[in-house]
Amino acid sequence: MDGEFRLHDYLARIGYRGPVAADLATLKALQLAHLDALPFETIDPWLGRPVRLDAAALQAKLVDGRRGGYCYEHNFLLRAALAAIGFQVTGLGGRVRWMSPPESPLGAKTHMLLKVDLPDGSYLADAGFGACLLDAPLQLETDIEQTTAMGTYRLTERDGLLWLDAKRQGGWRTMYVFDLQPQLQADYELGNWFASTNPTIPLTTHLIMERLSGERRYRLVDRTFSTEARDGEVLAERALESPRDLSDVLRDTFKVTPPVPAEEIFARIGG
Repeated sequence: MDGEFRLHDYLARIGYRGPVAADLATLKALQLAHLDALPFETIDPWLGRPVRLDAAALQAKLVDGRRGGYCYEHNFLLRAALAAIGFQVTGLGGRVRWMSPPESPLGAKTHMLLKVDLPDGSYLADAGFGACLLDAPLQLETDIEQTTAMGTYRLTERDGLLWLDAKRQGGWRTMYVFDLQPQLQADYELGNWFASTNPTIPLTTHLIMERLSGERRYRLVDRTFSTEARDGEVLAERALESPRDLSDVLRDTFKVTPPVPAEEIFARIGG
């Protein structure tokens, strides 16, 4: 991340007060605290507002402001924090498969994820996959089931690529496909531009928000607000009926102050 990164302010923003060391315990604690404090949200691309990946913009929005972001923003910020602490961290690129039919061809690299190398091995860290936020880093080992507080995951290797699957109520579902080729800033800028401006993808056509807190996953897709337990079990779901409903959910559940009034957002969803 170009520019000065303020680790102390980031740790304060996510409410992390534990030990800070380049070890697995810190990595797990940081990822969990990050997901609790900073929601996944697509407000800016959905409104047609630019998404910037420079240090000043990211910190102004996610650290100093009461906002979240989408995959590039979250993982740029997490990567900067990990690097400042002393972790060996590499940015990777993923090809999203969550909504893709199994037989469909692979798409472009429009997702950012991180590889963190520790003395006991390498881990996948990802704070920004908004369809199924990952609440803990995963070992970069294939063909084993890895259980976290909120889900069950597995990595498999096919055709030289790593496939990340999540266990859902109806069976395994692929999140994304990736390789271990480090990505350049230019790779991310291109993917970020495509993901935040393409008029045919969910990030620009739907209001999508997600937050993990405790043993609950909260999700908002347009006016549908749901609460899930582990492995995607839906505990409650309801439609937001008014701008006041939307404002309350944004403030109390997602802890976000949107850049435009809730009334404008609600009317846009309806349109």
